[in-house]
Formats: sequence, structure tokens, C-alpha cells
Amino acid sequence: MHDERPTNAEAQPGDRRTIALVDDDRNILTTVSIALQADGFATRVYSDGEAALKALRENPPDLAVFDIKMPRMDGMELLRRVRAYSDLPVIFLTSKDDEGDEEAGFEMGADDYIAKPFSLRLLIARIRALLRRTGAGGGEAGEHGEPEPGPVIERGRLHMDPSRHQVNWDGRPVSLTVSEFLILEALAQRPGVIKSRNQLMDAAYPDDVFVDDRTIDSHIKRMRRKFRSVDDNFGAIETLYGAGYSFSDG
Repeated sequence: MHDERPTNAEAQPGDRRTIALVDDDRNILTTVSIALQADGFATRVYSDGEAALKALRENPPDLAVFDIKMPRMDGMELLRRVRAYSDLPVIFLTSKDDEGDEEAGFEMGADDYIAKPFSLRLLIARIRALLRRTGAGGGEAGEHGEPEPGPVIERGRLHMDPSRHQVNWDGRPVSLTVSEFLILEALAQRPGVIKSRNQLMDAAYPDDVFVDDRTIDSHIKRMRRKFRSVDDNFGAIETLYGAGYSFSDG
């Protein structure tokens, strides 16, 4: 199953952003495609990596969503081949709590991931945020009711540029997902101030998307691991047991 043309009948060249969906689950392809079209996107759908690979190169979309577990060519291999020639923004769909998939995906150059089962609203919010931060979103920041990117944040060895979705620690880049970036931004805006898990949920997720406390804890754990990959002694994100988290720029 694949369609190399935008499936939004009203889309005009240059008028709408195009999202490529690659998944062997036809129900997911159909459901996500309909939701994206209703939100103003054009879509192209592919049922496996082999079907998508040539089309992605010859007629690149603005962003792609890859399932990891697919027959013939899985999402990891598809991303590896795409990264050989392109910095196309890519969001992975992964199995719930499969940190191995997530870590491997980031090493290959994935920009974000969402665990199945997922909220359509969350996926669309992440797509819009990633398009905006990679400069592929078109239009003006803040359309569709999204907050405009904040100013550059300098906190000790931390440098954050929300408009470019870039994070550096001691001058070395750290690759964060959109959710992780938004959580860190909320913490770094007010060093030393304790942010509860609920406050961090509000910063990172749309209002109608529910996540539990463990989701925020998992994001913090992964962020620490990423920062420690460039600085073994990283300890700027502090845990205050029973209260939440804070950022220290000391």
C-alpha cells in the first residue's frame, strides 16, 4: 500500500506541508492520515520501508513518521539509508517502554519518538513542533494555537535555542526529543525552582493528553543519560523526592 501523491484533495503545491507515513498497520496509516489531513496536512502513505525508500528520495516530504517494527525493511534500516543523503525530520513510532529502540534510533539520527499506543493529538502536536523547530513548518510561529519559541537560554554550561531546537552542554551538542526539550526548557527557565511532575507534564504535552508520573521520570532519566554521554559528571537536573525536579546552573 503506497501513494506518492498528497492525499489531501485540496492541497496545492507549496500550500501545505506533506507528511510521509510508513507503517505496515493499515489501520494506523488510515487513521493517522485522516487526522493529519483534517489538521491541514497532505499525506503520503507506505506499508513498508522498501516501498517508501525510493519515493522519499525522489519526492521528499517535509517530515516522515516511521514505524520501527516492519517486514522487509524496518524503520531502523530505512532511517539509516535516508540519513545517508538527507536530514529529513523523522519521528519514530516505537513499542511502549522500548528504550533500546529509542536509543538506537537517536544514534541513527531520529528527531523524536512516540510510543504506541499513542494519542493522535500528541502526534500532530509533535509533528508541528518538529517542523517549526527544523524550519520546515512554513507560515509563522504560533499559528494553530502553538506557543511561539522562547528566547535563547544560557544557564552556566547549558545553551538552549528553542527556535532551532538546539541544546549544547559545554559547547557540545545534545540531541533531545521535543518532549525532553520542553521539559528541560521549563526547568532551565527558572534555575533552582522546583517543578512538580504535573507542571512538567503541562509544559511538554497538550492539555487533553494524559501521561502518568512515570513518563516524566523516564524523560528525566533519558535526558540525564544523554548529557552524561558528553559529560560524565553532569548533575544539573536535580531530583527533590516527593516534590519534583529542578535545574542547577551552578
